[in-house]
Amino acid sequence: MKKLVFIISLAIVAISCGEKKEKKETSETTFLEGTIKVDGSSTVFPVTEAVAEEFRAVQPKVKVTIGVSGTGGGFKKFSRGETNISNASRPIKDKEIAACEENNISYLELEVAYDGLAVLVNPENDWVDSFTVEELKKIWEPAAQGVIMKWNQIRPEWPNEEIHLFGPGVASGTYDYFTEAIVGKSGSSRGDFTASEDDHVLVQGIVGDKYALGFFGLAYYAENKDKLTLIGVNNGEEVVKPTLETVSNGTYRPLSRPLFIYVNSTSIKSPEVVEFVNFYIDNATELSEDVGYIPLPSELYTKQKENFKAFVESNK
Repeated sequence: MKKLVFIISLAIVAISCGEKKEKKETSETTFLEGTIKVDGSSTVFPVTEAVAEEFRAVQPKVKVTIGVSGTGGGFKKFSRGETNISNASRPIKDKEIAACEENNISYLELEVAYDGLAVLVNPENDWVDSFTVEELKKIWEPAAQGVIMKWNQIRPEWPNEEIHLFGPGVASGTYDYFTEAIVGKSGSSRGDFTASEDDHVLVQGIVGDKYALGFFGLAYYAENKDKLTLIGVNNGEEVVKPTLETVSNGTYRPLSRPLFIYVNSTSIKSPEVVEFVNFYIDNATELSEDVGYIPLPSELYTKQKENFKAFVESNK
């Protein structure tokens, strides 16, 4: 009897050890460790932040840090090899490509969502119901500085009060896109406006000023819609406000655009980065919509996934 009890005890210990070993092996193959460094666009930040939060739930030992230096500032760090991923609200520029090449940095561009640039005024503004592209250009072009200073210079029936302008800083991809779409040249605008890379600063500026006018990414309006008034833009045929439908079907023009992340090829050797990017693409549909952006069509996400898989294979 004692012999039987001894044998059973040994069996239980062996099974227990086996379970521990199996759990340990599972843990080692399932949970990754390391730090993923992301920087760049404040517009893309909400999407990447939402992805990072969900990713932490499945990979709690991986730390994802996300800076907000603007698209241009992010590409400077990216080109020096300081970050794994760069958030961008516009495609990479020639000078940024050259900087990457100088430092032997190769990369992959991935579209992650669509965005509409929101044109906004203070809720106490009861005179503006829409803008034409020509009116926005008249306000924001370089020649307007020191000349177009009051609302009634845009339409005579509007108040004889100063326009107070708010917009993203010159390192912002949102600034580049807006100036290209409205003024006709990227990075070209009047300089006498309150600029910030932090969209929350722009929100507060418009909220606190009855005569304010500004623009930034749609997600920040979605966060603050109870404090701001969204203004429609005439696309040449009709006045359209940015929504999921109007951005995705192209009727909110010319202020709709794709959003990107760029992945550094040297990061492919880090399995946590590969896992994070795959997780990003797989969850971008739901999470981009959750934070106020417009998902890509499903076939485009499939294409992004295929492109990333090929990128990983070629940089192992």
